[in-house]
Amino acid sequence: MSHSSPAHPFARGRRLRSTPALRRLTAQTRLAPADFVLPVFVKQGIDAPVAISSMPGVVQHTMDSLRKTAHEAAEAGISGLMLFGIPGEKDPVGSQADAADGIVNVALQQLRADLGDELVLMADLCLCEYTDHGHCGVVTPAGVVDNDPTLDRYAAVAIAQARAGAHVIAPSGMMDGQVAAIRQALDGGGFPETPILAYAAKYASGFYGPFREAAEGAPQFGDRSTYQMDPPNADEALREVAQDLAEGADAVMVKPALPYLDIITRVADAVHVPVTAYQVSGEYAMVEAAAANGWVDRERAILETLTAIRRAGAGTVLTYWAVEAARLLR
Repeated sequence: MSHSSPAHPFARGRRLRSTPALRRLTAQTRLAPADFVLPVFVKQGIDAPVAISSMPGVVQHTMDSLRKTAHEAAEAGISGLMLFGIPGEKDPVGSQADAADGIVNVALQQLRADLGDELVLMADLCLCEYTDHGHCGVVTPAGVVDNDPTLDRYAAVAIAQARAGAHVIAPSGMMDGQVAAIRQALDGGGFPETPILAYAAKYASGFYGPFREAAEGAPQFGDRSTYQMDPPNADEALREVAQDLAEGADAVMVKPALPYLDIITRVADAVHVPVTAYQVSGEYAMVEAAAANGWVDRERAILETLTAIRRAGAGTVLTYWAVEAARLLR
């Protein structure tokens, strides 16, 4: 009795890839504008946006250009903005971070008045942009970041940001106990409903260079290896995430994204809260530089990297391409 030959073992996969519509139908990971948050920089004392040389297309905003960008972001359908500020004056304790007329707090008030709840306004909470030494907290005379006095500063900044209109407080300094200190401050200051997105697994990465130009927050001495995480370590990320959740974090972040896709997956598998990943400045700059040289297809690379981050388990991606990617997906 004759039998027809069995189908080639690879035929089924190829059949389901044979047209763009079939590929869309069978895609496991989908991107949508609501997956994205746009990091933005606003600088005090400038009268026109300032281009960031290492991040083509990204600028330090004036208040007016920030408002315009925020409206464009809302129209594109992305979920939110993450605000970083560059003050006109810096000092050892980062006084402008919690000043009522501090640049981020003024920007939050203005954006909240403009947009209400149309976008989620996230306030990065750290001191590196505000201190004259460029470290993320108060430093001792020996030049070491002093953890507990720094927590007091973070608590004051959290209250100022919430009062200014932030929907979400996002502490990024990697101080021990920072989430607990901020949660206590928010609860005691009349903001118990304000959530905390913790930069829980933030690595001491070589991919932050362009950001430090953008935020003018490079350390003036030493580095941040003692308080940010060591790149070879994975289990430590889960411990940091668990600690932040125990202290009251409502969502957690992994930063950077592409070099740490395994960490994103492990965190997403371990927790039952939203997981965010930050596609950082160096990741952005690499693709932009390669595309400018004709080495990669820029739009394909943008969407491929974002898909990879989502596929790894991130529900939300902070990306400097947020608005452009949202428009590409239309």
